[in-house]
Amino acid sequence: MKRRDVYKSCLILALLLCFCGLLYTSYAYVDSQVPNIIHLVVGEKEKFDFNLPIEADLLEKDMACISVNQGRKVDVDQIHFNFTQPFTMKSENLGECKISLKLFGLINFKTITVNVINETKVIPSGASIGVYIESDGVMVLGTSAITGEDGRNYEPALNVLKTGDYIVAINGEKVEYKEELIEKIQKMKSAKIIFDVRRDNKNIKVTLNAIKCTDGDYKIGTWIRDNTQGIGTLTYVTTKGAFGALGHGITDVDTNLLMEIDKGTLYNAKVLDIVRGQNGTPGEIVGMIKTGNGNDIGDIYKNTNQGIFGKIKNINYCIDSEHAIPIGMKQEIKLGKAKILCSVEGVIKEYEIEIEKIQMNNKKQNKGLVIKITDDRLLNITNGIVQGMSGSPIVQNGKLIGAVTHVFIQDSTRGYGTFIENMLNSAQ
Repeated sequence: MKRRDVYKSCLILALLLCFCGLLYTSYAYVDSQVPNIIHLVVGEKEKFDFNLPIEADLLEKDMACISVNQGRKVDVDQIHFNFTQPFTMKSENLGECKISLKLFGLINFKTITVNVINETKVIPSGASIGVYIESDGVMVLGTSAITGEDGRNYEPALNVLKTGDYIVAINGEKVEYKEELIEKIQKMKSAKIIFDVRRDNKNIKVTLNAIKCTDGDYKIGTWIRDNTQGIGTLTYVTTKGAFGALGHGITDVDTNLLMEIDKGTLYNAKVLDIVRGQNGTPGEIVGMIKTGNGNDIGDIYKNTNQGIFGKIKNINYCIDSEHAIPIGMKQEIKLGKAKILCSVEGVIKEYEIEIEKIQMNNKKQNKGLVIKITDDRLLNITNGIVQGMSGSPIVQNGKLIGAVTHVFIQDSTRGYGTFIENMLNSAQ
């Protein structure tokens, strides 16, 4: 093959790769702008302006659920409308329907669900809280070598127990705490141990031989954990006492895996100091968890990627229906000014922010909003978003729309937020 032909083939290949890359990027962008689920409040008309090359079809059987003002009938059982132009949706009835989408009117893109729900009101908080949770079983962090009574090194748990496993029983006896597990292993009369393990939400049994060490105890060479604690921010409380906080899940500090919890407690917390954020180094709220009598606020039942959820014990804590405000759906959020509530000064105050970006269908669901701190008061105190502010409620136009979740490591004035509707869905 001549050199010119080789160059020509390489050029064609490069162009094809660029075209495929452009196509994939365009597809991913369009997908990020159209949510898989749209929530409508019954009786309210919602305006949508996606300005995307998508055409949509609503089946007639679903027309009893919603009406679309821009739609036109193209078949006896179908309503057709276009995402390149603004349109409104409205429903007078609770229910659910499906809308089929086509990219450029030709390529089957995806099917989205429209849920028509009652208006939801919650009480935004912003209070600093202490969080203590216990894992559902004893969590395996990793394995390590140990020295046997013969002086040789062994790693008995290697490739048997894995990072992220939860040990729930040994030799048929239930275990809940790491001290309990260690004690049972140390007192084993036989080296062979059968573990009941939960791995990737499946229950399995694994067997390994513990090693007898010089002190006469049996050991398996495994790093384990059964609880964690920290400081965060309470996002909302419902009028019935349910709460949501943090906006992101509690992950193990060593494995970065979402912890599967058995139970937990929400406590009052006191802000002692603020470590200001710097580019490359996130700041933090230095606080004290109050565990004394009367300071246990509520019980934590659920740990998800959208936050922690549970029930307030003291019905008088933060539950004042007069302060309840509606939640804002994704399609109601606008670029521009909003505010957050947090207690970095020891009491709950409002601070101004700017919503810079909205990704309705971000695969990382707790990063749907990009926000920037613009309030000079907060910048003087924290230099932006710091650890412990996660869960700070975001309010726009009198509605709770989301919660702060993460800070940009290289720019502490900016960070991510999650949508409140995502949090409420995870709480169910």
